[in-house]
Amino acid sequence: MILSVHGLRMGFASGFANTRKVLVAVDAIDFTVRAGETLALLGESGCGKSATALSLLRLLPPTGRILGGEVNFSGSELLQLPETEMRAVRGGGMAMIFQEPATSLNPVLTVGRQIGEVLERHLALSGEAVRRRALELLDAVGIADAPRRLNEFPFQLSGGMKQRVMIAVALAGKPKLLIADEPTTALDVTIQAQILDLLRRLQAEHGMGMLLITHDLGVVAQMAHRVGVMYAGEIVEEAPRDIFFASPRHPYTQKLFAALPDLTRRGGRLETIAGQVPALSAMPSGCRFAERCPYAWPRCRDEAPAWYDAGSGQRVRCHLLAEPGRAVALAPDLAAAALARPAADVALLAVQDLRVHFPIRRGVLQRTVGHVKAVDGVSLELMRGRTLALVGESGCGKTTVGKAILQLIKPTGGKAQLEGRELSVLSRRELRPLRRRMQMIFQDPFASLNPRLAVGEIIGEGMSALGVEAQHAQRSAAIAALLQQVGLAPTSVDRYPHEFSGGQRQRIAIARALAVQPELIVCDEPTSALDVSVQAQILNLLKALQDDLGLAYLFITHNFAVVEYLAHEVAVMYLGRIVERGTVDEVLRSPRHPYTQALLSAVPNPRLDEQPEFIRLAGEMPSPANPPAGCHFHPRCPQATDVCRSAYPPTSRISATHVLRCHLYSEAE
Repeated sequence: MILSVHGLRMGFASGFANTRKVLVAVDAIDFTVRAGETLALLGESGCGKSATALSLLRLLPPTGRILGGEVNFSGSELLQLPETEMRAVRGGGMAMIFQEPATSLNPVLTVGRQIGEVLERHLALSGEAVRRRALELLDAVGIADAPRRLNEFPFQLSGGMKQRVMIAVALAGKPKLLIADEPTTALDVTIQAQILDLLRRLQAEHGMGMLLITHDLGVVAQMAHRVGVMYAGEIVEEAPRDIFFASPRHPYTQKLFAALPDLTRRGGRLETIAGQVPALSAMPSGCRFAERCPYAWPRCRDEAPAWYDAGSGQRVRCHLLAEPGRAVALAPDLAAAALARPAADVALLAVQDLRVHFPIRRGVLQRTVGHVKAVDGVSLELMRGRTLALVGESGCGKTTVGKAILQLIKPTGGKAQLEGRELSVLSRRELRPLRRRMQMIFQDPFASLNPRLAVGEIIGEGMSALGVEAQHAQRSAAIAALLQQVGLAPTSVDRYPHEFSGGQRQRIAIARALAVQPELIVCDEPTSALDVSVQAQILNLLKALQDDLGLAYLFITHNFAVVEYLAHEVAVMYLGRIVERGTVDEVLRSPRHPYTQALLSAVPNPRLDEQPEFIRLAGEMPSPANPPAGCHFHPRCPQATDVCRSAYPPTSRISATHVLRCHLYSEAE
């Protein structure tokens, strides 16, 4: 047994010195992790999953308090160790991959220095041995051009790359137990598949235990041996993986499964869970899920349920098992598929041959010696009331496309037109009135929210600047309504971003984008930090707004389940160019480009009986500073021919809406 946790209680101090009290966030939880075993913790944001992980490492914020319990790690009682001995445990015996790499990586140290610190302290490496091992770790986690990246700082990396560096840092000390807090949230599916495969391989080689915190049931299906479901600071269900997926017993767990988006639910509303996780200051005395449970009766509100043994290693904290006659199977409310909104005659957004090339400067005089071709000739159209999903590996240029369209980055060439009006030629003053019509939801909510402003001020700032709801009373009412729409209490207006979980911060960012009533929203991974129940709420909200207001979404994502549910068209990007584009059914059901086929094979499936065969691509994505000759994908393509190595493929049209760039197909097809 590597880790044994018994009766762990943790809370946060609240109030002033004379009235201070401790609000319990983790309440008497028990679990174990064995060598070579993965325990997955599921649950909504704010349920205590990350607080549990931080308690194990004793990395609590100043207001955090360990209130009781035992944490036994490899024979040592961690809660009793002095801080000097805990430093040897952190990184060496037990390591953690944090949820937000942008805030967990040191912004003033290079990638190589941050990995090197772990290697020097825990493996006693020095000099060239540190550099060699750091390069091996960067290669292992899928970072191309590792020697150059080793000398770069975190701000020079994309969100997915920062997450991979964080994983490399965590693995550097060869820990016995890895705590992975949403380790693949910011990663595209191919890198996610590589990382999960790497973690499985390291686990098998070294007998490493893993505590996996995630909201992705597909990842759980691939990685976990046992699953624990947390709600409001308690573990409410625990079971072996196969039993868990075959027969989830707690109503909360069943609701999480019902909230999963997929193609069968397209056009209808996703199942959601009414209400919110109870606040720490208002924790119910009975079952903590009772106010949101469709089966609750007076006993649930008066008496906290004990553990009930459901057999086969499954246990559930629910009164329904004591009175099984009350339980019924949950059936998601799948409305009939709504008719697609007819496309407008004129595209709301038209992008033609868009290019964004960043100069590479060197020397004392900072001469330009080359260019990073982040976006290299992208063309697309987006109609009102439609969703175009832009998918591809991290670093392929998806986010840069979105920012260049909104003129947050100046394009090097090409055109981006909003209802026929060219945006790149407009001055900042001329662009200002158009800002209300086009907004962006950024990938990292913590970095995009001003930490010095309260939530109400953050949402109201854009409304004030762009003249929405000029009257203070009207604006306050609008902000309260927006918070309710995205699943937050109206009382959140006076709280600050650091007081919210990662998923809650993402909802604030979505509310801010919606506040100015835009026509076009560039959504950069807007649901990546959300658990499935809140993701369902956000997708329902985005779809309802699109149906009611005719909003257009450019949806940048690596979650293909979301693409299946929400998108109308899909464009697949590789190294700055779109390689395949078509309707959702054409691209996801009949992919033609080898890269699209590999992407889809890497998508984790929450159904254990439908796991696809993973197509492993050779090597890594080349650097956009030095793209290969010919087809950019040919060094990794299992079907590459001589012509692929010498000439970039022309556009091939499979149907009126399905086009791709691949020498395997011709216009005649």
